[in-house]
Parts: sequence; C-alpha cells; structure tokens
Amino acid sequence: MKVFGITGWKNSGKTTLVASLVEHLNGRGLRVSTIKHAHCDFDIDKRGSDSYLHRAAGAQQVLLASNRRWALMSELRDDAEPELPDLLAQMQAVDLVIVEGFKMGDQPKIQVVRPQNNTEVLPMDAQPIVAIASDETVDPATYNCTGPLLPLNDVPAIADFILAYCDIEVGQ
Repeated sequence: MKVFGITGWKNSGKTTLVASLVEHLNGRGLRVSTIKHAHCDFDIDKRGSDSYLHRAAGAQQVLLASNRRWALMSELRDDAEPELPDLLAQMQAVDLVIVEGFKMGDQPKIQVVRPQNNTEVLPMDAQPIVAIASDETVDPATYNCTGPLLPLNDVPAIADFILAYCDIEVGQ
C-alpha cells in the first residue's frame, strides 16, 4: 500500500486538493483511502445517539454498522495520540492512501502553498517535501523543497506526479 501526503498551513487548500485527487484517481480506476489529521477535539457522533451514549459511558471502542457503511470509533482517553504508522495499520489495503496533515510524518508529501496565507516555512522536521503545489509562481527552494512546482489547480498533473513518485501504474 503506497502512502503519500498533502500538507501545508491552515487555509492553504489541502482539503480541496485531497478531495479532487480522490475523485480524479477513482476515475482512473484506483482504490484510494485517506487519513486526515485534526488538530482539535472532534466528534463524528451526534450527542444523544445510541453510539454516542455507548462512548460517553466509557466504551473503549464503538463500532457502528449499517447496510451502507461502518465506522469504528476508538477513545484515547489518556493514551497518547497514535502515530501515522499505527493508523495505517488499521486501514484496508488500497492502491494509495492520501494523508492530509501529519506534517512531521516521514511520508513523502506535497506542500500546498498560498503565499498570502503561508508566511512561515515548515520546519525541517516536515521533510520529505517532494513538491510544492501553488496557484502562484513560487520558488520551491524557499520552502526547503528540491522538487518541482506544480500548478495547484491542475489536479491531473498533481495526480500524475504522485503516481510516478509512488511507482503506481494505472491500467488503460
């Protein structure tokens, strides 16, 4: 299973790019999953629902299933936040997992840069940044990247770069 990241500062366009890449790559016949890092407390459950009540009562895990989807929620309580490899181990095998966020992970990643929103350079711990995607002409070296500058709005070009980088062949 290949893993590739999309990273950048808040409001740079990461989520829009990830959603567009998933749609594009699915259209090319690939099976794609995503992992999204959230920086704050979040809830995918509705207060008062049965599964919420199970979790609020102290269940370590709650698996919610229907004929359309299933979701497994795990409460960390006082445990440490899981690292990306631990989360990847929970995923079903697919052609590509796109990771949004996890700036400091060791997965290869494209940094999305919008200079009006991104005045800071990511720390060196964020490497490997293998390309920059931007809607403006920027110098990748400014962002500690030796890879190419990709046009942010050219999803097929970004997808082609990721597929080539990950050595994923797409059937005709």
